[in-house]
Amino acid sequence: MRFQGRIALISAAGSGIGRQTAEIIGREGGTVVAVDNDKDALESVVGAIRAGGGAAHGLPADALDAAQVEDVVRRTADAHGRIDILVNAVGGSTIIGKPAATVEDLTLAEWQQLLHFNLTGTFLFTHAVVPIMKRSSRGKIVNISSIAGRGKSATSSSAYATAKGGIIAFTRKLSLELGPYGINVNAIAPSLTLSPRLKPRWDTMSAEDKQREIERVPLRRIAEPLDQARVICFLASSDADFVTGVTIDVTGGS
Repeated sequence: MRFQGRIALISAAGSGIGRQTAEIIGREGGTVVAVDNDKDALESVVGAIRAGGGAAHGLPADALDAAQVEDVVRRTADAHGRIDILVNAVGGSTIIGKPAATVEDLTLAEWQQLLHFNLTGTFLFTHAVVPIMKRSSRGKIVNISSIAGRGKSATSSSAYATAKGGIIAFTRKLSLELGPYGINVNAIAPSLTLSPRLKPRWDTMSAEDKQREIERVPLRRIAEPLDQARVICFLASSDADFVTGVTIDVTGGS
Protein backbone atom coordinates (compact mmCIF):
# COMPACT_ATOMS: atom_id res chain seq x y z
CA MET A 1 0.00 0.00 0.00
CA ARG A 2 1.30 3.43 -0.97
CA PHE A 3 1.08 5.07 2.44
CA GLN A 4 1.96 2.17 4.72
CA GLY A 5 3.63 3.55 7.84
CA ARG A 6 3.22 7.19 6.81
CA ILE A 7 1.84 9.90 9.11
CA ALA A 8 -0.38 12.34 7.21
CA LEU A 9 -1.64 15.63 8.64
CA ILE A 10 -4.56 17.01 6.64
CA SER A 11 -6.25 20.35 7.21
CA ALA A 12 -9.92 20.90 6.32
CA ALA A 13 -10.26 17.11 6.40
CA GLY A 14 -13.91 17.09 7.37
CA SER A 15 -15.37 17.51 3.90
CA GLY A 16 -14.70 17.89 0.20
CA ILE A 17 -11.22 17.44 -1.19
CA GLY A 18 -9.66 17.16 2.27
CA ARG A 19 -12.00 14.36 3.30
CA GLN A 20 -11.52 12.39 0.09
CA THR A 21 -7.75 12.70 0.47
CA ALA A 22 -7.91 11.53 4.09
CA GLU A 23 -10.01 8.51 3.17
CA ILE A 24 -7.65 7.43 0.38
CA ILE A 25 -4.56 7.75 2.57
CA GLY A 26 -6.28 5.89 5.40
CA ARG A 27 -7.42 3.15 3.05
CA GLU A 28 -3.90 2.75 1.67
CA GLY A 29 -2.13 2.21 4.97
CA GLY A 30 -1.40 5.71 6.23
CA THR A 31 -2.17 7.06 9.67
CA VAL A 32 -4.37 10.11 9.19
CA VAL A 33 -4.43 13.06 11.56
CA ALA A 34 -7.52 14.93 10.41
CA VAL A 35 -7.93 18.60 11.33
CA ASP A 36 -11.12 20.62 10.97
CA ASN A 37 -13.09 23.21 12.93
CA ASP A 38 -16.31 21.22 12.40
CA LYS A 39 -16.29 18.56 15.12
CA ASP A 40 -19.18 16.59 13.64
CA ALA A 41 -17.50 16.43 10.22
CA LEU A 42 -14.26 15.43 11.91
CA GLU A 43 -15.92 12.57 13.76
CA SER A 44 -17.53 11.46 10.51
CA VAL A 45 -14.33 11.23 8.48
CA VAL A 46 -12.40 9.57 11.30
CA GLY A 47 -15.22 7.07 11.73
CA ALA A 48 -15.29 6.33 8.01
CA ILE A 49 -11.55 5.67 7.89
CA ARG A 50 -11.65 3.42 10.94
CA ALA A 51 -14.68 1.56 9.60
CA GLY A 52 -12.63 0.74 6.52
CA GLY A 53 -9.82 -0.67 8.63
CA GLY A 54 -7.63 2.42 8.56
CA ALA A 55 -5.95 4.40 11.33
CA ALA A 56 -7.13 7.93 12.02
CA HIS A 57 -7.84 10.42 14.74
CA GLY A 58 -9.22 13.92 14.66
CA LEU A 59 -7.97 17.15 16.17
CA PRO A 60 -10.46 20.03 16.09
CA ALA A 61 -8.79 23.35 15.34
CA ASP A 62 -9.19 26.63 13.51
CA ALA A 63 -6.67 26.54 10.66
CA LEU A 64 -6.36 30.33 10.79
CA ASP A 65 -5.39 30.45 14.48
CA ALA A 66 -1.61 30.21 14.91
CA ALA A 67 -1.72 28.89 18.48
CA GLN A 68 -4.23 26.17 17.59
CA VAL A 69 -2.25 25.11 14.53
CA GLU A 70 0.99 24.94 16.50
CA ASP A 71 -0.74 22.84 19.16
CA VAL A 72 -2.10 20.39 16.58
CA VAL A 73 1.30 19.99 14.94
CA ARG A 74 3.06 19.56 18.29
CA ARG A 75 0.56 16.94 19.46
CA THR A 76 0.90 15.05 16.18
CA ALA A 77 4.69 15.04 16.35
CA ASP A 78 4.66 14.03 20.02
CA ALA A 79 2.28 11.14 19.33
CA HIS A 80 3.95 9.80 16.20
CA GLY A 81 7.52 11.08 16.27
CA ARG A 82 7.30 12.63 12.83
CA ILE A 83 5.01 14.00 10.12
CA ASP A 84 5.58 12.53 6.67
CA ILE A 85 2.79 14.23 4.71
CA LEU A 86 1.09 17.61 5.03
CA VAL A 87 -1.96 18.36 2.90
CA ASN A 88 -3.05 21.98 3.11
CA ALA A 89 -6.68 21.62 2.05
CA VAL A 90 -8.04 24.70 3.81
CA GLY A 91 -9.24 27.50 1.54
CA GLY A 92 -11.86 28.36 -1.02
CA SER A 93 -14.15 31.20 -1.94
CA THR A 94 -16.08 32.75 0.92
CA ILE A 95 -17.87 35.37 -1.17
CA ILE A 96 -20.91 33.33 -2.14
CA GLY A 97 -23.10 35.01 -4.71
CA LYS A 98 -20.33 37.25 -6.08
CA PRO A 99 -18.24 34.79 -8.13
CA ALA A 100 -17.34 37.36 -10.78
CA ALA A 101 -16.92 40.44 -8.60
CA THR A 102 -14.93 43.15 -10.35
CA VAL A 103 -12.24 45.07 -8.53
CA GLU A 104 -14.66 48.00 -8.14
CA ASP A 105 -17.23 45.73 -6.54
CA LEU A 106 -14.88 44.19 -3.99
CA THR A 107 -14.70 45.77 -0.57
CA LEU A 108 -11.46 45.92 1.40
CA ALA A 109 -12.98 43.50 3.90
CA GLU A 110 -13.77 40.96 1.17
CA TRP A 111 -10.28 41.33 -0.31
CA GLN A 112 -8.62 40.78 3.05
CA GLN A 113 -10.95 37.91 3.93
CA LEU A 114 -10.16 35.96 0.76
CA LEU A 115 -6.41 36.48 1.05
CA HIS A 116 -6.47 35.50 4.72
CA PHE A 117 -8.70 32.46 4.20
CA ASN A 118 -6.64 31.07 1.32
CA LEU A 119 -3.08 31.95 2.31
CA THR A 120 -2.81 32.11 6.09
CA GLY A 121 -3.84 28.55 6.93
CA THR A 122 -1.44 27.12 4.38
CA PHE A 123 1.36 29.26 5.78
CA LEU A 124 0.63 28.41 9.42
CA PHE A 125 0.58 24.64 8.93
CA THR A 126 3.65 24.72 6.72
CA HIS A 127 5.55 26.97 9.12
CA ALA A 128 4.86 24.59 12.00
CA VAL A 129 5.48 21.31 10.14
CA VAL A 130 8.68 22.11 8.23
CA PRO A 131 11.06 21.91 11.25
CA ILE A 132 9.67 18.44 12.02
CA MET A 133 10.09 17.26 8.44
CA LYS A 134 13.63 18.62 8.34
CA ARG A 135 14.57 16.38 11.26
CA SER A 136 13.44 13.37 9.22
CA SER A 137 15.17 14.60 6.05
CA ARG A 138 12.02 13.83 4.09
CA GLY A 139 8.44 14.93 3.67
CA LYS A 140 5.67 15.71 1.21
CA ILE A 141 3.71 18.96 1.29
CA VAL A 142 0.75 19.36 -1.05
CA ASN A 143 -1.13 22.65 -1.38
CA ILE A 144 -4.39 23.48 -3.12
CA SER A 145 -4.43 26.40 -5.53
CA SER A 146 -7.00 26.88 -8.31
CA ILE A 147 -7.10 27.38 -12.04
CA ALA A 148 -8.12 30.92 -11.06
CA GLY A 149 -4.59 31.36 -9.73
CA ARG A 150 -3.33 31.07 -13.29
CA GLY A 151 -5.71 33.82 -14.40
CA LYS A 152 -7.80 31.35 -16.41
CA SER A 153 -11.16 31.66 -14.65
CA ALA A 154 -13.67 34.22 -15.85
CA THR A 155 -15.97 33.46 -12.93
CA SER A 156 -13.60 34.21 -10.03
CA SER A 157 -12.94 37.52 -8.35
CA SER A 158 -9.54 39.19 -8.58
CA ALA A 159 -9.10 38.63 -4.84
CA TYR A 160 -9.61 34.87 -5.14
CA ALA A 161 -7.34 34.69 -8.19
CA THR A 162 -4.64 36.65 -6.37
CA ALA A 163 -4.85 34.40 -3.31
CA LYS A 164 -4.63 31.22 -5.36
CA GLY A 165 -1.82 32.66 -7.47
CA GLY A 166 -0.02 33.22 -4.19
CA ILE A 167 -0.32 29.52 -3.39
CA ILE A 168 1.39 28.68 -6.68
CA ALA A 169 4.25 31.08 -5.93
CA PHE A 170 4.51 29.87 -2.32
CA THR A 171 4.71 26.28 -3.54
CA ARG A 172 7.47 27.01 -6.03
CA LYS A 173 9.56 29.05 -3.60
CA LEU A 174 9.21 26.46 -0.84
CA SER A 175 10.35 23.71 -3.18
CA LEU A 176 13.62 25.58 -3.68
CA GLU A 177 14.06 26.17 0.05
CA LEU A 178 13.19 22.66 1.17
CA GLY A 179 14.50 20.46 -1.63
CA PRO A 180 17.95 20.14 -0.02
CA TYR A 181 16.22 18.68 3.05
CA GLY A 182 14.46 15.96 1.07
CA ILE A 183 11.08 17.69 1.26
CA ASN A 184 8.88 17.81 -1.85
CA VAL A 185 6.42 20.69 -2.20
CA ASN A 186 3.74 20.60 -4.89
CA ALA A 187 0.21 21.80 -5.51
CA ILE A 188 -2.87 21.15 -7.57
CA ALA A 189 -4.93 23.75 -9.42
CA PRO A 190 -8.52 22.51 -9.63
CA SER A 191 -11.18 23.81 -11.92
CA LEU A 192 -14.79 24.07 -10.74
CA THR A 193 -15.26 21.21 -8.27
CA LEU A 194 -18.54 20.13 -6.67
CA SER A 195 -17.43 20.43 -3.07
CA PRO A 196 -20.00 20.64 -0.27
CA ARG A 197 -19.45 24.40 -0.17
CA LEU A 198 -20.19 24.81 -3.87
CA LYS A 199 -22.86 22.18 -4.43
CA PRO A 200 -25.80 24.17 -2.98
CA ARG A 201 -25.07 26.97 -5.44
CA TRP A 202 -24.74 24.46 -8.28
CA ASP A 203 -28.08 22.89 -7.37
CA THR A 204 -29.85 26.24 -7.74
CA MET A 205 -28.44 26.93 -11.21
CA SER A 206 -30.63 26.51 -14.26
CA ALA A 207 -30.15 23.52 -16.56
CA GLU A 208 -28.86 25.89 -19.23
CA ASP A 209 -26.24 27.41 -16.93
CA LYS A 210 -25.11 23.97 -15.79
CA GLN A 211 -24.78 22.79 -19.38
CA ARG A 212 -22.76 25.89 -20.22
CA GLU A 213 -20.31 25.10 -17.42
CA ILE A 214 -20.06 21.47 -18.52
CA GLU A 215 -19.35 22.44 -22.11
CA ARG A 216 -16.38 24.52 -20.98
CA VAL A 217 -14.71 21.26 -19.96
CA PRO A 218 -13.36 19.09 -22.80
CA LEU A 219 -14.08 15.95 -20.77
CA ARG A 220 -17.69 17.15 -20.48
CA ARG A 221 -18.26 16.87 -16.76
CA ILE A 222 -17.67 18.89 -13.62
CA ALA A 223 -14.95 17.69 -11.24
CA GLU A 224 -15.77 15.89 -8.02
CA PRO A 225 -13.60 16.16 -4.88
CA LEU A 226 -12.35 12.62 -5.53
CA ASP A 227 -10.83 13.74 -8.85
CA GLN A 228 -8.69 16.26 -6.99
CA ALA A 229 -7.86 13.94 -4.10
CA ARG A 230 -6.43 11.29 -6.41
CA VAL A 231 -3.87 13.74 -7.77
CA ILE A 232 -3.04 15.00 -4.28
CA CYS A 233 -2.39 11.42 -3.21
CA PHE A 234 -0.08 10.87 -6.18
CA LEU A 235 1.94 13.93 -5.14
CA ALA A 236 1.98 12.75 -1.51
CA SER A 237 3.19 9.27 -2.43
CA SER A 238 6.60 7.83 -3.28
CA ASP A 239 5.47 7.76 -6.93
CA ALA A 240 6.23 11.51 -6.95
CA ASP A 241 9.61 11.35 -5.22
CA PHE A 242 11.30 13.28 -8.06
CA VAL A 243 8.49 15.79 -8.51
CA THR A 244 8.73 19.12 -6.70
CA GLY A 245 7.84 22.75 -7.28
CA VAL A 246 5.01 21.99 -9.69
CA THR A 247 1.33 22.85 -9.72
CA ILE A 248 -0.75 20.31 -11.62
CA ASP A 249 -3.91 21.55 -13.31
CA VAL A 250 -6.78 19.16 -12.55
CA THR A 251 -9.37 20.62 -14.86
CA GLY A 252 -10.63 18.04 -17.33
CA GLY A 253 -8.75 19.98 -19.99
CA SER A 254 -10.41 23.35 -19.44
